[in-house]
Amino acid sequence: MSWLEGLRENESGREGTGVVGSLAPALDDTSTVCQAAPRDAASVPSRAAPAEPGPSAPSLLYVATDLESWETNRPEPDQDDICERCGYRRLDPPYYAWLRSMMVRARQARERAQLPDDEYELLRTCFNAIQEWARTRFGEDALLAAVRAFVPGQYQPPAPWEPEELEAEAAPAHLYPVEGDWPFTEAATPEAVARVDAIRDQALSLGWTEGGLYQNRGVLRFPCGHDYGLVCFLHSGARVGEVAEQWIEIINPRGARLRFYRRPQA
Repeated sequence: MSWLEGLRENESGREGTGVVGSLAPALDDTSTVCQAAPRDAASVPSRAAPAEPGPSAPSLLYVATDLESWETNRPEPDQDDICERCGYRRLDPPYYAWLRSMMVRARQARERAQLPDDEYELLRTCFNAIQEWARTRFGEDALLAAVRAFVPGQYQPPAPWEPEELEAEAAPAHLYPVEGDWPFTEAATPEAVARVDAIRDQALSLGWTEGGLYQNRGVLRFPCGHDYGLVCFLHSGARVGEVAEQWIEIINPRGARLRFYRRPQA
């Protein structure tokens, strides 16, 4: 569960954001947009900055509650019940207003030392990129009107992801490392472990470590931090694609291609 999803649980009855003026700057000063791997011709969910809509065809942006985004020129149904970890919904002014309210609450959590600075910075830069896309697509007046009209608890955001029963049952089957005091463990299915086993030798020859491939225990709750290995990201039938020195490709059941980057060495 992302911080934004966690904050939504207590959303009802809270005061609004109180932001009714200009949308610039967004929350704080903007910084470098989130980095993501280049995408092929197919639409791919990522945390990259959404591109500005082209003049020839209207661009649509689908945004998840953890601020991952997916841009396309072909309309699709809102994906509140898909296999990824949270539903993607087409961005419109009301949904933007809800995302902004969650970001204001994330900032408040950061100020109370309940949210790490680095996690907040990632959320903020991704939100600012989404806001710039929305301002270009809808106009600042429409976004401000949606923010003014927003009432906490009345907007129904995309449904959060819930773990499958199979993944919960499989949690004890894989444990890496076995020793050590690790507060959190992310479930890894036997299927995910087998997919990593299939490319283990190739990855190790390219400089990957076994921890980068198999580790499913961490100091922070998944997916925060750099402890978790590739096996933790092969959910719901995802498979491994190309294996490179700095990244390994993950292909989800819908055909979207993501890159899992090798974590920095200590």
